[in-house]
Amino acid sequence: MAAKRDYYEVLGVPRTASQEEIKKAYRRLARQYHPDVNPGDPTAEAKFKEINEAYEVLSDAQKKAQYDQFGHAAFDPSAFGGGGAGPDFGGFGDFGGFGNFGGFGDLFDMFFGGAGRGRRQGPERGADLRYDLEISLEEAAAGLEKDIEVLREEACAACGGSGAAPGSRPETCHACHGSGQVRQERATPFGRMVNITTCPRCHGAGRIVTKPCTACGGSGRARRARRITVHIPAGVDTGARLRLAGEGEAGRLGGPPGDLYVFVTVRPHKRFTRQGDDLLTEIKLNIVQAALGAEVEVPTLDGKAGLTVPEGTQTGTRFRLRGKGMPHLRGHGRGDLHVVVSVETPTQLSERQRELLRELGRTFGDKAEDKGFFRKVRDALGR
Repeated sequence: MAAKRDYYEVLGVPRTASQEEIKKAYRRLARQYHPDVNPGDPTAEAKFKEINEAYEVLSDAQKKAQYDQFGHAAFDPSAFGGGGAGPDFGGFGDFGGFGNFGGFGDLFDMFFGGAGRGRRQGPERGADLRYDLEISLEEAAAGLEKDIEVLREEACAACGGSGAAPGSRPETCHACHGSGQVRQERATPFGRMVNITTCPRCHGAGRIVTKPCTACGGSGRARRARRITVHIPAGVDTGARLRLAGEGEAGRLGGPPGDLYVFVTVRPHKRFTRQGDDLLTEIKLNIVQAALGAEVEVPTLDGKAGLTVPEGTQTGTRFRLRGKGMPHLRGHGRGDLHVVVSVETPTQLSERQRELLRELGRTFGDKAEDKGFFRKVRDALGR
């Protein structure tokens, strides 16, 4: 009797191969040497048996450990004084029994399962839809209800989604007798096998529309525009995603509709910059207001608000108005409004204004010309 080849050599993998690598090698070789694939090769069955024997051992952690230690002797009843472990192939050696199929589960996936196993086409959920909505900062702060128009597939109103012309009904498929599957038997080295596939005539639906609806062409669905009201919560920000359950496209064969997802974008504002729930804005002060202090009005999303500017305020000074920012999306209260000051140096002065500034400059002890004085004023005001 010829000596058995090393199981790792049979599968073409190193002794350090992982279980995933062993399985991939087995599937590749089993597909290559399966007797049904090689009906004219008299050696295919022997090779196929050898491949499965190797996989039976190497795919089992305990048997693999025994094989790695003792080799083929680990499963030889005559070895070690007649005390060999001897793997139980469940009658696999002569293709008699299948037990729990050992490595055959993978083969059924390849030859009789996976794409080969037929499944009846049941109800199918409709597709989800996306709608991009742009709103203003004021709308985001207040919250609103917005009507949008969505183009989607819905159940055909003429046939009620059946696809059959009014007054008719879909008929049971005679090829599969309504099961959506067809069975084919064939002889294999393992005996007679039943291959179940999706019915090619009704495509798994189990029924045939002999008189299609003229409105939808027998699809049972029609494309139409639908106006939907979207509730936008106060405080929403760019990137927010609102889910409207059941407002997507209609399902097939009685399946539920998909959902509609509204993605929100808040337009940039000309006065305010958003930082989370806080807002940032800038106000301009003249040199008198900055030097002497003043009561000024500041724009907010709710209108004007008063702000006291102390004397000697410099450019870049920041004030905070609490509760004048954006509403908190998931809670009570609002963020703050941060006001940044910018002091403006005058560029066009009347002769009277120049004289007054010269007089002011003399009080600072500056007897330089106008240009030097203005430089000192700008420096004093942080410009």
